[in-house]
Amino acid sequence: MSIVKGNLFGFYALIVCSLLIVAVIRATKAGKFTPVLRRIAGLEAIEESIGRATEMGKPIHFSPGIADITGSDAPQTFAALEVLAYVTGLSAKYDADLIVTIRIPNVLPLAQEVVQQGYMAAGKADMYKEDTVRFLSSEQFAYIAGVLGIFARQKVAANIMIGGFWAESLLMAEGGAQAGAIQVAGTANMHQIPFFVAACDYTLIGEEIYAAGAYLSQDKNKLGSIAAQDYIKLALIAMVFVGAAMATSGSQWLVKVMSK
Repeated sequence: MSIVKGNLFGFYALIVCSLLIVAVIRATKAGKFTPVLRRIAGLEAIEESIGRATEMGKPIHFSPGIADITGSDAPQTFAALEVLAYVTGLSAKYDADLIVTIRIPNVLPLAQEVVQQGYMAAGKADMYKEDTVRFLSSEQFAYIAGVLGIFARQKVAANIMIGGFWAESLLMAEGGAQAGAIQVAGTANMHQIPFFVAACDYTLIGEEIYAAGAYLSQDKNKLGSIAAQDYIKLALIAMVFVGAAMATSGSQWLVKVMSK
């Protein structure tokens, strides 16, 4: 079996990147390397928002976005579910009511399992109720109408929105603001970031949501993976500068290597 012409560089790059990720994870688990993630204010504010909801005796709303668990936007949903696990643990710790709203049917059983496991891990399995995780509608604006109805009726004190959001982002954020909720939002859809910044107290920008699971759990596997990916990004940036310098000087060496 031979590698198709033009894919040789990509094949070896994949192997090198994979080995680097494995090596950094192993070094992290062995205690030889300790990745340090910069402080992310939005993630730090989650506990504050849940504490505030507890003091006010009002519920917390969590939305994992409207992206499916398939396709290019799936990573946003999985990142949101990791944050949901953290939020569930805190809501159990503070005995705060949690409401999770779902648009995509495929996400419903995953969210239910995450919340159930979170309560069980905290020793408070009885806190899980049938309406803790709610499927509202598979239609985008019917879903947001349902969320706004919850805001109006139950006056949530905290609104946490992490995941893939589109045109409904400002509607949800503005609805939460009108309900008086402290709001933490984040999405990798950069065209929606301005709306979250305008209407929310804290906003996670772009790839910060992908680091959320590692940041909140401090799991060594996840921390090592994040660190390795940053090293790969630095290598790619270096290649861009080297390639630009070589192209300016008339050399096509790097182009030829990458096209093999």
